[in-house]
Amino acid sequence: MQLQIKTRSGKVVATVHLDAVSTVRELKKAVHESNKRLHPSRQRLTLPLPAGSTAQTKPTVLEDGKTLGDYGLKDGSLLNVKDLGLQIGYSTVFFWEYFGPLVVYPLFYALPHLLYPGVTPPAQRPLVQTLALAYWSFHYSKRIFETFLVHKFGHDTMPIMNLVRNCAYYWGFAAYVSYFNNHPLYTAPPVQQSVVALGLAMLCQLSNLKCHLILSNLRKPGEKGYKIPKGFLFNYITCANYTCEVLGWALFTVAVQAVPAGIFALVGTVQMAQWAIQKHKRLKKVFDGQEGRLKYPRRWIMMPPFF
Repeated sequence: MQLQIKTRSGKVVATVHLDAVSTVRELKKAVHESNKRLHPSRQRLTLPLPAGSTAQTKPTVLEDGKTLGDYGLKDGSLLNVKDLGLQIGYSTVFFWEYFGPLVVYPLFYALPHLLYPGVTPPAQRPLVQTLALAYWSFHYSKRIFETFLVHKFGHDTMPIMNLVRNCAYYWGFAAYVSYFNNHPLYTAPPVQQSVVALGLAMLCQLSNLKCHLILSNLRKPGEKGYKIPKGFLFNYITCANYTCEVLGWALFTVAVQAVPAGIFALVGTVQMAQWAIQKHKRLKKVFDGQEGRLKYPRRWIMMPPFF
């Protein structure tokens, strides 16, 4: 069958010939062969909106693994395409945004004479500075490990500008937090407070890893669609992985007792709370208990007993 691919402005950018059993992934490859500018990773294909649709109606996005027949496409059908722009792999973005903090944070610890000119470092460094460096390094090493060996991404790529934005966030905060945590004039809290807080924070990191392993094993090979996370903290909290992350950085702040660390923890908490609310709403909508679908259980969203 013949399909015409056009932009939302109505310009036809490709005409392809495929069978009803062809997948959307194969369709994107055919579009790319017809229009070299539209690499498959840049394409967002949608069905035209039906007559009478309102401004709030969202078009149906074609999923790579489904066939053209699944969407009722036939000879002469029209599809809309949006050029998502230059893309980059998820794992590539995650690696660089996490690699930066692993390099930036230790610089202020290792090079005080260069980075704090005019300030004489103390004869003996506070223990908490070394422990905080170890915790920070473990966290971002774990994130890189999870990027390549644990996480399963729902999409292959993202806009390349996300690399710049994400790296600016992580690298910038690494410098900001480390500058004050490792400053020669830094006043350390009681050692017992730091050791206990960072010990508990490490438990949060290990719990976060366990949560990520649970999420990674939710679907069997080849399975698509949403699943209800079960086991460990997921029996009580929708986004238990965020819970562990937030508590870990809150305890890190208690350990170092520095305002920049608290600001970093707060900004991250706000962002994760937004993601958690969106995920909770999505799961409740998908698993509504109607027409044979499972009913999503009553759970906290992210931070019991608050929400």
